[in-house]
Amino acid sequence: MKKLTACTSILVGKNASIDGSTMIARNDDTFHVLAPHRFYMHPAWHGEKDLTVTSPLNGFTAPLPENGYRYNAVPNVDTAQFGDYEESGINEKNVAMSATESTYGNERTLAIDPLVEDGLDEDLMVNMVLPFIESARHGVEYLGQLIAQYGSPAGNSVLFADKNSAWYMEIVTGHHWVAQRIPDDAYAVAANQVAIQQVDFDDPDNFIWSNGIQEFVEANNLNPDKNGWNFRHIFGTMNEKDRHYNTPRVWYAHHILNPETPEEPESAELPFIMHTDHKITREDMAYILGSHYNETRFDPLGHGDDADKLRYRPIGLNRTQNSHILQLRGNKPAGQSAIMWLNIGIPTYSPYVPFYTNATDTDPSYSQTPLTLDLDTDSAYWLHRSLGMLVESHYSKFIQQDRDYLTALNQTFRAHVAKTDAATAELVDKDLTAALTQANYDIVAQVKATTKKEIASYLMQGLEQSRLTFNMDKNL
Repeated sequence: MKKLTACTSILVGKNASIDGSTMIARNDDTFHVLAPHRFYMHPAWHGEKDLTVTSPLNGFTAPLPENGYRYNAVPNVDTAQFGDYEESGINEKNVAMSATESTYGNERTLAIDPLVEDGLDEDLMVNMVLPFIESARHGVEYLGQLIAQYGSPAGNSVLFADKNSAWYMEIVTGHHWVAQRIPDDAYAVAANQVAIQQVDFDDPDNFIWSNGIQEFVEANNLNPDKNGWNFRHIFGTMNEKDRHYNTPRVWYAHHILNPETPEEPESAELPFIMHTDHKITREDMAYILGSHYNETRFDPLGHGDDADKLRYRPIGLNRTQNSHILQLRGNKPAGQSAIMWLNIGIPTYSPYVPFYTNATDTDPSYSQTPLTLDLDTDSAYWLHRSLGMLVESHYSKFIQQDRDYLTALNQTFRAHVAKTDAATAELVDKDLTAALTQANYDIVAQVKATTKKEIASYLMQGLEQSRLTFNMDKNL
């Protein structure tokens, strides 16, 4: 059973960000509202023989190399039933990977190169790639070789980044794909639809593609355009579902970063590569990932009419199981460079907590998520899902307080990162890793305490707002 990750992705080049960071980000949306996830650090391994991975979903099995780098990931809790789906992480070489953005090829191309039922799918993609790659480009090439060898059972798009570059790779048929490097001064957004447009086969520094894809398209008369080689036009879809489920999310992200964008929400030609007249911040990305057409007539939590409020699928959802911003800071030493900003609640209402990925483990509240809600638990997943439920059920009463909570935590996070960077500036190797691991523990403790107080406040206010009340006569 495929996880049905109907996600939204953002990629930002290093010269487009406020501090020279390369950033990739994605919401991991699932079919179910509750699908418990955990966050853990997978240790490196050396000289291990006979390692294999197997999918309980489609029976795919493959060997793993004897050596692998340490990496972090955000998998399902019940992997035996639902598969690993490690989703996202950064390895010890400071290479980030987020997998996947579900993407759909059209029937013309799939008829000629159908999906491979028992091929390498999203559920094992991070396991099979992230521990073995040394750059973002290497990630594209490595995964491309695996798709050539095993085939793909679904349309999957994958984000890669290192401190120098961000790449977006779209796998749309059983064996064919294209990847594009995001220009350093640009950003890109994708939402469950083939996004890459014109491909320049004379520019291998910025495009990589599957072997024989040009010949495949030509031999089977698949290019509908009189001029150019538009990957979206050739392999993608543009139907009623796209116009209501997919393209409006891309439009809204552009609306936030480029308010003067002329395109309409249902446009088939929303650009993939975009530029702004200002630098993009992590907070910009977090706002977009938690957004729901805020301050437009399409906001399902707003004041428009029902037809508009239900017209388009928003970016932030209650079935977002985790949301992440993977940041590679080029202005910091390698040991401090990589931070995973992880939101394990509903991104509209919960914070993106900074985790240095040069660490050996994670707080048990993240790494040991129970399958069901336990009111005594410290589980980050369940704490933040509880928070989101309380805010949304009393939206008009609690939303400003929730925004203030998030704003205060963002300030705390920036101070924490600056303080940690300074305190660990002279440390190296194991000493640095130990200090950053402890810093992660420290920030989790702060967020946990703050979030519990916030939840308690909502509960108390909610009790006071009960309609089952009456003015009591004190003399009775």
